[in-house]
Parts: sequence; structure tokens; C-alpha cells
Amino acid sequence: MQLDNYIKFVLGRRWPVVAFVSLFMVLMTAGARYLTAADDFRILLGKDNPQLTAFEALENTYSASNTALIAIAPRKGTVFTREVLGAIEELTEASWKAPHSSRVDSLTNFSHSRAEGDDLIVERLVDDASALGSADLARIRRIALGSADLAGRLVSLDGRVAGLVINFVKPDKKSNMVAEVDNYLKAILTKARASHPNIDYYLTGDVVLNRTVAVAMEDGLRATTPIVFFVVLVGTALLLRSVLGTLAIVIMAAFAMNTTLGFAGWLGLVFSPLTASVPIIVIVLTSSHSIHIVTAVVSNMRHGMDRNAAVAESLRSNIWPVFLTSLTTAIGFLSLNSSDSPPIQVMGNLAAFGMLCIFLYSITLLPAMLSLMPLRARLIPAGQSLFFDRFGAFVVERRTFLLWFVAFFTFVLLTGISRNEMSDDWTKQFDERYQFRRDTDFVIKNLTGLNSLEYSLSAGREGGITDPGYLKKVEAFAEWFREQPGVTHVRAFSDTMKRLNRNMHGDDPAFYRLPEDSRLAAQYLLLYEFSVPFGADLNDRIDVAKSATRMTITVQNASGRGLRELDSRALAWLRSNITEFATNASGISMIFAHLTQRNIESMIRGTLIGMALISLILIFVFKSLRLGLISLVPNFIPPAMGFGLWGFMVGRISLTASITTVIAFGIIVDDTIHFMTKYLKGRREGLSAHEAVRATFQTVGHALWTTSAVLSAGFMVFATSGYEGIWVLGLMVTLMISFGLFTDFLLLPTLLMAIDRKKP
Repeated sequence: MQLDNYIKFVLGRRWPVVAFVSLFMVLMTAGARYLTAADDFRILLGKDNPQLTAFEALENTYSASNTALIAIAPRKGTVFTREVLGAIEELTEASWKAPHSSRVDSLTNFSHSRAEGDDLIVERLVDDASALGSADLARIRRIALGSADLAGRLVSLDGRVAGLVINFVKPDKKSNMVAEVDNYLKAILTKARASHPNIDYYLTGDVVLNRTVAVAMEDGLRATTPIVFFVVLVGTALLLRSVLGTLAIVIMAAFAMNTTLGFAGWLGLVFSPLTASVPIIVIVLTSSHSIHIVTAVVSNMRHGMDRNAAVAESLRSNIWPVFLTSLTTAIGFLSLNSSDSPPIQVMGNLAAFGMLCIFLYSITLLPAMLSLMPLRARLIPAGQSLFFDRFGAFVVERRTFLLWFVAFFTFVLLTGISRNEMSDDWTKQFDERYQFRRDTDFVIKNLTGLNSLEYSLSAGREGGITDPGYLKKVEAFAEWFREQPGVTHVRAFSDTMKRLNRNMHGDDPAFYRLPEDSRLAAQYLLLYEFSVPFGADLNDRIDVAKSATRMTITVQNASGRGLRELDSRALAWLRSNITEFATNASGISMIFAHLTQRNIESMIRGTLIGMALISLILIFVFKSLRLGLISLVPNFIPPAMGFGLWGFMVGRISLTASITTVIAFGIIVDDTIHFMTKYLKGRREGLSAHEAVRATFQTVGHALWTTSAVLSAGFMVFATSGYEGIWVLGLMVTLMISFGLFTDFLLLPTLLMAIDRKKP
């Protein structure tokens, strides 16, 4: 009775309902102007992330690690020519003027030390390239390719590519440093290309990565949202065959999306690439929920009801399943709060709020609009057999075969789960449509790796870094790393001390070894520090108290798993040989290497909690433990099938892939609820299990097919993105939704007929 009164109220006051809901939407949408986008990878990390804590401690001890790397590659010959060295000199000077730059390291400004009598001379390796003669160029080449600090880092081992590294200090969290730096660097490179047309320049680094992520997010929202709207519009129109019904769904999607974005703006939330997908998720889910109501209205009218009666009956039969699906989907999204990554938590909370908006609009705006629109529907001729009538009969007749077929097919796909590897590689997050990816690939292939492990090696006391015993331990650790496969460069303080010891012995190569006297080593270091030019000191390699030094290991083409394994081997070696150094590596690469693994571990907990809550809800709603458990089977299996197929197709689970189970589970359970609700309604009306299955296909078969098709098409738009965080989400969720429809159509009804044999 209360539901009938509510329906009568909404349909009796259609215009006031539409006006009030529209006003609410406009007020909420006003907050969208406060939305901001993130341009720092640290937004992906929680405050308690141990890798981030270790990395920030490293930065506080030495220097901030906001870097950009420019590779300089002549089209012919090597970098050891007057023109190329002159171009590097010009670029080095211009880079010092970049906003927020704190240090610039290049082949030309490298602090080369040499002996001159009893004096230590420290000077730039290249000073005024235009005045260099052939002998000078040969000397520079010999020094550069023989330097442990330069070769494999700032110049390639074959001498064909040079590098320039710029460090930046971000003044505060609200600074627009990334955009300023990126714009400046691209401007000076444009000028450099014009001045030196025979030289190619490539730009990469974490600052450029952060900027590329922000641009990809903005471009993605601007380009993808209209495409999703179009896909939803066309797909819904083709499947519903009702222009006005489709228009109502599009209006619903616009209302829900605007309200959700406005809500995020009022809260002052910062958008990341993951949260940028929320508007599209809301659009697609709005279509899914609305289609059930609109389909029922059109179906009722085809069976002879007038428009208002059809709307009332549709709302009466769908309000409970729509509420349940909204609740279960929201629970699925809210379980993302278990993630270790704040943007994933924000995405889950915004999507859950969007589900609340969708439900409220579905029971207010949508029925009011459908009642006002001049909907038309052709009557179904008596005795006409529709597709899902025939499909339901097919499932009933072939139930045993279908049950075993789905079981076998599922088993085959599940074997692919073990092929997946938990791994993220920030150098491959974008495809080759992005200049950042092309430049990064060139640098990795021709100059140096971009994945690194960072260690802070403590000497245990102030001034202890010049102790020969400490230096020998650093050297041993560095040499162990140089023997590891995939390691392209090791930068250790012991190499600097060996070079200084050689310098102080008249540059005799026989003395390229560690000094044996602690006092002499301390004097060498002090003399060197007094001699280096401005901006070329060792503050980024040694701490202020001279009690610890920094070691950086560069690794080429390493996956997250490969980096974790290398770090584990290093830790095991340290525990066996130098226990006082025994600690895990830090650095940006190690953060990403552990991020996916940590997130999957936390997401497993969240998924189990979310699934447990949804399971309890289904058991309570269906008032049967047996039927409730049966209904879970087609909800748990599709995500597993998706990961199994992913193992055969890709074999790598990234950060985004780790959250798809939660998203997909909340969506997949929608179709199950609608199917089970209609099935149980038939059983309560006295139908046998076989008859109830056929009646369910007749009632909701078309709606389930339509919603799954629209959802899949909407999420497939994500797969067109060039950013891995977006296309993985779209493709995996599409796979799981498709498998969800597969199991709801072929597995769930056959299970019900096999197990639910009691009398109605």
C-alpha cells in the first residue's frame, strides 16, 4: 500500500518532481568548478606506505628526487664533436634556468678531477666546446667512457648518446611545478632542435611522467565522455527500439554524472587517472539501472497497458530489485576503501555516491519523465514467440549439457590464473601514441635504464664515510650489484674515493683503489669539496654529518617483480656479508614495484568483506540459504574467468587490474538479483523450476542482455585509452561483465533446475 501511494504521488506530481530534482542537480553540479587534477605520483600512495616513508627519508637525507632526463643523440657519429658538445653546453645552461631547478648534471659540466703537481684541480669536463681541438675531443672521449660516474649514466657506452639530468625542488604541495617545468623544458628543446637540426632530443623522467599522467587524464575526460554518451545512446536505442526511452536514459546519465562530479568538487577532492574514470562508470551504471525500468514500461505498453499504468507497474515490479542492485553495487565500490591507494578509495566512494544518485533518480526523475513523454509501443500479436521465449526453452531442454559445458569451459579458463604476474612498470604505462613513451623507450634502449634501487649506507658515526673499512664494504656491495644481470650502472661513493686517491698520486692508474688511511681520505674529500664548482657538490651523495652515503643502482627493462626479486637477493647478500647495511632498497621504482602487490593484498581483504556482505544480503532477501548460495556461484565465477583469460592474454596484473574484481562483482550481481527475483516470483506463483526459468527469460531476458551489452560497450570505450590505468580497467571489467551474462544465462538457470526441485 505504501509503495502504491508513493507511485501515485510521483506520477500525480510529475512536473514538481522533475523541477525539484533538476534544481537539486544544478546546485550539486555547481561544485564541479572546484575540481582539481593531481600531477604527482605520490597521490597514489597512502601516508603509511612503508616504501614512501623510506623514500621520503632518503630525500630528506640527500636531495629531492623530482627529475627530468634529456637524451641528446646526433643522427650521425658520436657526441664527442664540437657541435654536439656545444649543444649540450647550451642545454645545460638553459636547464639551470628552469623553474625550481636545484641541480643539473650533464656530460659537459661533469666535475673532472686531475692532478697538477701537488694540487688537485677540479673543473668542468668541457669548457667552451667551440674552441676544442681534435686532441681535446679525444681526451674528453677517453675520460667520459672510462668514468664510472659517466659511462652508462650520462653518456652511452658506445658514445652515441649523451644525457642531461635536472633535479627540481617542489616548493609546496599546491605548486604548479610540474606544468611549469614541463612547459619550460619543451620550449628549450624546441629551440635546441631549431638551432641543431642534426641532433635529436628525447625527454623523460618522473616529472615528465607526472605531467603526462595529468594531460592523459584531462584529454581522456574530454574525449572519452562524449564517446561513452554516444555509445550508450546508440546501443540503448538499438536494443530498446524506443527513441524517447533512450532519451530518458541519457538525461538520467547526465543528471547522475553531473551530481557526482559536483559532489566531488564540493568536497574538494583531487582527481587522478583512476578517479577520472568515475564519470564514465556512473554513465554506464545509470544506463544499466534505467534500462530495467524503461524496458518494463515498453513491454507493459506492448501488452496493452496505457502509459501511466505501464510506468506504475514497471516501478512496482522493479523498485525492490533496483534498490538491491544499487545497494550491492555500492557495497562493492565501498569495499575499495580497503585499498592501500587513496585514489582507489576516492574512486570507490564517488562511485558509491553515484549509485545512490542513480537509485534516487530512478525512482523519481525517471518515472516522472516516462509519464510525461509521449511513449508509443506496438502491441505484440497473440501467439507470437519472441527470442527469449525460444532461448528459455532451449536452456530448459539442454540443461544437463549446458551445465557440464559451462563447468568445463570455466575450468579451462581458471587454469590461466596462475600465469598472471603482479607487476607495474611506470616506463610502460603509456602506449606509443604518447611522446613520453617513445622518448622513454629510446633512452632505455640507447642510454641508460630508468628503474633504480636507492640505498642509504650508514657508517655508524659522524665522519665515518672516509674510514677504509666502511669504504671497502661499500665497494664490495657495489661490485656485487655490477655482477647482477640487468644492472646497467652502479653509482657508489667508493668510486669517487678511488678516483681522488688516483688524483692525489699523480693520476697513476695503479692507485685507482681505495685510500688506506682514514685521515688522508678525509683530507682528499675535503679538498675535493672546496674545489668543485657551484652546483656540483656531493650533497646528493653524502649526508651533512658525513655519516652515510647514497648508492644508486640502475636497472634496465625490469618489471616490478624483477625489481622485488633483485632487492630480495641484495638483502640476503647483505645479511650474509654486511649486516649493518642490511635494509631494503627505496626509490620511485621500488615504490611502484611494491604498490601493486600491497594493493592486491589489501584488496583481497576488501573483496572478501564486500562479497561476504553481499552474500548475506542475498541469503536474507531470498530467505533461503540454499538459493542464496546458488546465486553466489554466477557472481564469483566471472571475475575468476576474467583473470584466467587475462593470464592467457596478458599475464601481468597491474594496480588497476587489482581493483577490477570489486567493481565487476558489484555490477555482475545486479543481473543475478533481477534473474533470481523474477525466478522466485514465478516459484511463489506455483510454477515448477523449469517453468519459472522460462518465465524469467520471458520477463527479464531482454533487459539483462540489454544492460550487459550497454555496460560492456561503455567500459570498452576505456580500452581505447593510451594510458594503462584506464584501458586495463575497461577491458577487464568488460570481460567480467560478459562472463557474468554468460553464467547468468547458462549456469544459474541450469543450477536452479538441478538443485531447486522442491514443490512450489
